[in-house]
Amino acid sequence: MTPVPEPKWPERIICLTEETTEALYLMEEDHRIIGISAYTMRPERARKEKTKVSAYITARTDKILSLKPDLVLAFSDMQADIVADLIKEGIQVHCFNHRSISEILQMIRTLSGLIGQPEKGEKLVTDMQNNLRRIKQQADKLPARPMVYFEEWFDPIITGIGWVSELIEIAGGIDCYQEFSTQSLAKNRIVADASDVITKNPDIYIASWCGRKFDKEKVTSRVGWQAITAIKNDDIYEINSTDILQPGPAALTDGVEQLANIIQQWAEHT
Repeated sequence: MTPVPEPKWPERIICLTEETTEALYLMEEDHRIIGISAYTMRPERARKEKTKVSAYITARTDKILSLKPDLVLAFSDMQADIVADLIKEGIQVHCFNHRSISEILQMIRTLSGLIGQPEKGEKLVTDMQNNLRRIKQQADKLPARPMVYFEEWFDPIITGIGWVSELIEIAGGIDCYQEFSTQSLAKNRIVADASDVITKNPDIYIASWCGRKFDKEKVTSRVGWQAITAIKNDDIYEINSTDILQPGPAALTDGVEQLANIIQQWAEHT
């Protein structure tokens, strides 16, 4: 008598962005990963242990197919062409599109469900929620809340995306471009006139230029910016983009921790 087939959980996973790679490592399910993005920085060991198969908006379809994945994890419309090519080749693909803290946490839950380990995902989510609660409780004790200007790119000037804005608020600050934060596309978060930042007059300036080293001189030499409180008081900081601009575990751990430390430093000397 023919046995009834049993469903199988994915054992050969390719992650086209860093956040799913990091989440799988944190859940101790990294043995399932057979391919990663070349832009993966977290965890550092992944770059040595896993085969690189893609950039961000491009991928080696032939290389992916040769690895015989049973699941490919992608992110957003930016990878739509890669996803389409893989689907045409009969590959199973799950494309996430998370842009907020809540959605990042749900991504982890969904990912753990996809591999049949929901309890591991729930534990990771709980740990991250507890960390955010701890940071918020500390921030609630601050004597004042600074206006924070977060710059994702310098030319054109692009402000922070949704989860970054939320993390600034949790860490005790006020995102001075909160009105832009709901825009997922960078082009919709462009500050057309740099003098608008002067009007906002933030107390703290934070740079996280995506994949590029911060150049303080580029900021302090902008016309009229010497009048901004953050520039006058030298409350100018950098957070590595790897720690905060990936919508995954890094932002909810190292990223928010750095934000909280910066705001605490400001509070201590104000």
